[in-house]
Amino acid sequence: MLRRAIISADDFGLSLAVNEGIERAHREGLLSTASLMVAGDAAEDAVRRARAMPDLRVGLHVVAIEGPAALPPSEIAALVDGDGQFPSDQMRLGLSYAFRATVKRQLAREIATQFRAFEATGLPLDHANAHKHMHLHPVVGRMIIEAGRSHGLRALRVPAEPARILGALGSRPGPGARALLAWTRLLRRQAHRAGLVTNDHAFGLAWSGGMTEDRLLRLIPRLPAGLSEIYFHPAAGRDALLDRLMPAYAHEGELAALISPAVMSAFVGAGIQRTTYAETVGMPR
Repeated sequence: MLRRAIISADDFGLSLAVNEGIERAHREGLLSTASLMVAGDAAEDAVRRARAMPDLRVGLHVVAIEGPAALPPSEIAALVDGDGQFPSDQMRLGLSYAFRATVKRQLAREIATQFRAFEATGLPLDHANAHKHMHLHPVVGRMIIEAGRSHGLRALRVPAEPARILGALGSRPGPGARALLAWTRLLRRQAHRAGLVTNDHAFGLAWSGGMTEDRLLRLIPRLPAGLSEIYFHPAAGRDALLDRLMPAYAHEGELAALISPAVMSAFVGAGIQRTTYAETVGMPR
């Protein structure tokens, strides 16, 4: 089977440093796709840059954990703090999303609002995914799919990272890897029932924040057949927000990997076709 790869970046709109890193990675390197946080501090700047880069495919990075909401805090008080920020406690959030009716109603409104905010940018909606993969939660995944379909959503990331590939590269999957894989199967079924396209594999989970040149050069020859999404968190420099939220991430190292001539040559040498979700579903330019 043909090996195809979508090279993407998360957190577009989080900060100016992230936006600059994504722009450089697209203009100078391999990046074809980015996922926008519509309520991020630098979302307007991200949209301005995206409009100036018509070949960059942009999707929605739904925030339902550790990030800014699109609705005012007074309208979703069961979801966010007084500053409109989702909490970071994934376990507590997961239970609330599953069992609290008020929380679920507010979450559905918030997710729909994020899709409307994306639509208001005028950018074509290439795909959707969720910050910290919260769409693996069946309630969150269902809400994203339902809201997304009403806004023209045609593709969804499934964060299914093949353990056998990581093992061959000397990275041992954590104890929760099998459980995570089970959740990805559920999400894939939800997406396919709704007629959405999904990737076959994803890379960037085990090495999140550390998708550096040396790792990519080892991964590329072993990339499996089918459609893989390799996602990154590039930034042009450090800032206070990145230091607080992702202190251990090598944002600049990931940018360096995305513009590395050696990495570009490795994709060509391995015969891997770089693509986008839009090309996969036949979306017009």
